[in-house]
Amino acid sequence: ESWETAPAVAETPEIKLFGKWSTDDVQINDISLQDYIAVKEKYAKYLPHSGGRYAAKRFRKAQCPIVERLTNSMMMHGRNNGKKLMTCRIVKHAFEIIHLLTGENPLQVLANAIINSGPREDSTRIGRAGTSA
Repeated sequence: ESWETAPAVAETPEIKLFGKWSTDDVQINDISLQDYIAVKEKYAKYLPHSGGRYAAKRFRKAQCPIVERLTNSMMMHGRNNGKKLMTCRIVKHAFEIIHLLTGENPLQVLANAIINSGPREDSTRIGRAGTSA
């Protein structure tokens, strides 16, 4: 009797968003935002629907994948509250359109949009009576 040994570790398949887009080639060019845009391998998900408690502690929302944060932020106004499956479908269709029009990875387009939306510089004016505006 001879026993054959099975391989110790099986390769895990690459996790792609909606089964299509990989997070490996997404670059965050702004070093100040690299810690706050969760898009790399550690945050890779098949769907932007995890049910994670990212608001339970301060700054934990930075660990939430950016596509899920986009999905959550679309569930605003009373008629859309709680309809996460609907917003997941909308995000999926929007990513399809972005991919068809640009030919790029929609995750990279989303990351670039977030980087471009941030302020470059901050200044405050000290007004009268101790108020700042």
